[in-house]
Amino acid sequence: MKYVGKGIPKIDGLALVKGKPAYTSDLDINDNALIVKILRSPHAKARIIGIDASTALAMPGVECVLTHEDVPKTRFTLAGQSFPEPSPYDRRILDDRVRYVGDEVAIVAAVDEATAMEALATIKVDYQVETPALDLNEAIDSEHLVHDYEVHTNFPIGHDATRNIAASHYSEQGDVEAELAASDVVVEEIYNTQAQAHAMMETYRATTSLDVNGRLQVMSSTQIPYHVRRHLSRILDIPKSRIKILKPRLGGGFGGKQTASVELFPAIVTMKTGKPAKIVYTRPETFACATSRHAMQLKVRLGADRDGTIRAVDIYCLSDTGAYGEHAPTVFWVVGQKTLPLYGKAKSCRYHGHAVYTNKSPAGALRGYGATQGTFALESAINQLAAELDIDPAELRLKNLLNEGESHPELCGSSPEKSATLASSSLHRCIERGRELIGWPQNYPAVKISENKVRGYGMSVTMQGSGISGIDTASALIKLNEDGFFTLSHSASDMGQGSDTVLNQIAAEILEVEMEQVVVTSFDLDTSPYDPGAYASSGAYVTGHATLLAAHDLVRQMCESAAKALNVTIDSVEYAGGVLTSDDKSMTISELAAHLCSQGGMDILVGKGTFGSDTSPPPFIAGFAEVEVDLETGESMVTDYVAVVDCGKVLNENLARIQVEGGVVMGIGMGLYEDVRFSSKGRLATASFMEYRIPSREDFGRIRVEFEESHEPTGPYGAKSIGEVVCNTPPPAIAHAIANATGQWHRKLPILAEDVLLAYIRKRETEHE
Repeated sequence: MKYVGKGIPKIDGLALVKGKPAYTSDLDINDNALIVKILRSPHAKARIIGIDASTALAMPGVECVLTHEDVPKTRFTLAGQSFPEPSPYDRRILDDRVRYVGDEVAIVAAVDEATAMEALATIKVDYQVETPALDLNEAIDSEHLVHDYEVHTNFPIGHDATRNIAASHYSEQGDVEAELAASDVVVEEIYNTQAQAHAMMETYRATTSLDVNGRLQVMSSTQIPYHVRRHLSRILDIPKSRIKILKPRLGGGFGGKQTASVELFPAIVTMKTGKPAKIVYTRPETFACATSRHAMQLKVRLGADRDGTIRAVDIYCLSDTGAYGEHAPTVFWVVGQKTLPLYGKAKSCRYHGHAVYTNKSPAGALRGYGATQGTFALESAINQLAAELDIDPAELRLKNLLNEGESHPELCGSSPEKSATLASSSLHRCIERGRELIGWPQNYPAVKISENKVRGYGMSVTMQGSGISGIDTASALIKLNEDGFFTLSHSASDMGQGSDTVLNQIAAEILEVEMEQVVVTSFDLDTSPYDPGAYASSGAYVTGHATLLAAHDLVRQMCESAAKALNVTIDSVEYAGGVLTSDDKSMTISELAAHLCSQGGMDILVGKGTFGSDTSPPPFIAGFAEVEVDLETGESMVTDYVAVVDCGKVLNENLARIQVEGGVVMGIGMGLYEDVRFSSKGRLATASFMEYRIPSREDFGRIRVEFEESHEPTGPYGAKSIGEVVCNTPPPAIAHAIANATGQWHRKLPILAEDVLLAYIRKRETEHE
């Protein structure tokens, strides 16, 4: 193949490096747009008794001030998901209740930022402060309710606002309790994962106006343009046909922009005033007033025989969704769905628990989407089980992992009548290659390198999915233009991962033309086909497959049109390298396009492709960490990390490698550095990069990536996803390595230097008693 499988540079990479305009704020050329700012609650929970905005309204330059009395009362969710959404409808634009520090109280629109900020300071709010529910373990059945009304849900998700429960789930295969009772060894531990910020470069922003036809035009940095349009239609009670969405390039999202956090605020200002408006979140607002990863507590029980045969896997989970339930049920479900099938040879497995409301900043989608938290808990427990059985943890996994061709009822795409089958997996080869690269036989479990420094070695494995089975369906259009080049239209958001490049590769491969002859566009929803958005690792697998089908459809149409133009039978026409041939007759695609635009009757050809799958083939990674621990300070540093990846066919090794490297660093951050912290009153204490630490290049050593390809029969050219699975293995592998270096298990993230040091000191004191 000429393009697929090759390390093609990003088609827009050079332009972005040079700073060419591509993002929302670059393309916002309306200097007269009103600046929108939000007055936010200083309290974690309160009732608004009264608001006096008269001074703000009287200020010169203030165009609009809106409170809960001035906006629609419709309840909704901002989660970018399939419709009807599984997330609860528990929000209003503005409410007379505030549910976290930073919740919206009033909207101000003014001629400039200084005026808007000055107006915010004059608004007087009378709050009746109430006791918040802040502790995940105490929220269920607390007398302090986050939502004290009946919340609408589209599905039976186990929601119960009277108990502070946003969602519940119970799934069991086999008899877990019986298998645990029959096991020779049982590991039972509780693991805690923290909230994690997206920390994308481009903060949340959107610009709105009325176009020449009076339609609401919204330009937004979003992963979910079609969902944004649907949300605004419901919230503002205007037809979707009266809303035009423009989606420029995204400066990062990582799942944060799978929630429509900001678009409604300038939109309602424009609808109220008829004037353009824009909002740009500050970095503190991006930290405190948008979503983060769900903090979770997971109780894991594993039962096994002495020979290492795992009999039972049981996970009980509490997920902290914060004040609102964006993605609460789905992230919570995925914890079990993307972990239990790993050890599919176990006789029984169970996943159960609750997603819980608290009066803290809301949680939402973040890369890994629940699998990250579940992987840390389960893989840490697997490593402890291996230690108690005195079995190499790699061998324990090889013995119990689900194999290609085997079925499991928890695999995405399963039904009560039939379990889904794992059609592609090279995870066993990934483990073998990974332990070879890290020097597992020579180094495991630890190597002492000086009097006070030890290098520990740890591992973990993970799985994810490729799109959402039975739900995610994308379309692509490829048009033959009048002078012989092609336009590929789609609506998958490229937020740095390079999806535009991969789709271009697929189209050019089938059309047998240079990639420069394919122009990729996804800016305007009026002309772009439907796509669910950039989430659930659906870009290459779902939209890529749609592009493949569209290209094949266009080749077929070109052959049919060439047969008419050349006056030959369709069966005699062959297409290769941009030339259509039938015996001694031929024409180039440029000649065909010119013919169709003239004597052909203006019949420009458009190939169409739509793809959705009844399965979600999982990619896999085996991750191996070398962590150097200073026993005098407790400081831990990842000096070497090996990730061996099964993403099916690697469509573009350059882009796939970068995805893995970036995801591993995000996982290292979760394992050792990043921590969303709140004060005792619910105020976010990590609202800037001064307090919230993400790893820099100096905080880790080597990252080595290799691929062990499998062939996924439902994927384009055998490909699966890679975008999310990449951040899941570092936290448990790092925890395992630190345990091997210090002799102490750490079950709470992040694993900070002081935690390592104190645990090691306590261990030494116990040994000397």
